Amino acid sequence: MSEISTKPYLIRAIFQWCTDQGLTPYLAVAVDKHTIVPLNFVQDGQIVLNVSPAATQSLVMGNELIAFQARFGGVAQNISIPVDNVAAIYARENGHGMAFEVSGLPDGDADLDSATPELAAEGPDDTPEPPKGGLRSHLKLVK
Repeated sequence: MSEISTKPYLIRAIFQWCTDQGLTPYLAVAVDKHTIVPLNFVQDGQIVLNVSPAATQSLVMGNELIAFQARFGGVAQNISIPVDNVAAIYARENGHGMAFEVSGLPDGDADLDSATPELAAEGPDDTPEPPKGGLRSHLKLVK
């Protein structure tokens, strides 16, 4: 019997803690060819997403995949993120949360690089910003 990863359970726990505390949960995601996100919001191979109930519709946080609908620049988008690609989940307001090791992603995924358009001059109305001092300032890396 193979060992089941604790990562999806920890992601769901931090998400629940954020919402219970009235905080806004953000996901930092390493983007590759298996990640379905609006590529014009990807910076340095990563995207930060507001996954609060107010910002998402039909949010499903499974053991292998996180999927939901969200608006970017007023346009509804379907988002699909492999749990393995989640680099962190944290509260926007205070940066508290948890960081994860993202393994198996090649440096500079060629398929992503060729498909990534120029970044938009402006992000969505509520473009998430990583906490000051970087993601690791208050986050614990889980392997």
